[in-house]
Amino acid sequence: MRHGKKFNHLSRQQGHRRSMLANMACSLIEHKRINTTVAKAKALKQFVEPLVTKSKEDTTHNRRIVFAYLRNKYAVTELFREVAAKVGDRPGGYTRIIKLGNRLGDNADMAMIELVDFNELYNATKKEAKKTTRRSRTAKKADAAPVAEAPAATEAPAVDTDENKEATE
Repeated sequence: MRHGKKFNHLSRQQGHRRSMLANMACSLIEHKRINTTVAKAKALKQFVEPLVTKSKEDTTHNRRIVFAYLRNKYAVTELFREVAAKVGDRPGGYTRIIKLGNRLGDNADMAMIELVDFNELYNATKKEAKKTTRRSRTAKKADAAPVAEAPAATEAPAVDTDENKEATE
């Protein structure tokens, strides 16, 4: 019986599978998208998502945990600097799998896996939302008063032109 055994072994032994997923994860972090088979993309998604979640909090402990999985200090640095800055407000779902069709050689199902926040095509319509903070009502009233007076104080002085001189005479 195979109850509770959901992990896809990808026809590899444990060491080979871990090394392959670590290499693919480093490539994904470096290039922001890679092409692979659908099965490997799904396995990579399960491998990478917890690491991206760890990178949102930049501590020495989290860096060491991620380094134990990736074994590439350049990928760890880029993950904690660039990727974590972009996905800081996202609660999960950091990767997207897009199916591409079948490979010509062996008819394998191919897919592109990418980091969601780094695709400019999907994020072109999304505008940066302003960060709003909750403030008390007294602070709002104090801020609103100078704003109402500002346009009156910034009136432009009248410039003497030929038309103005003729109208005054």
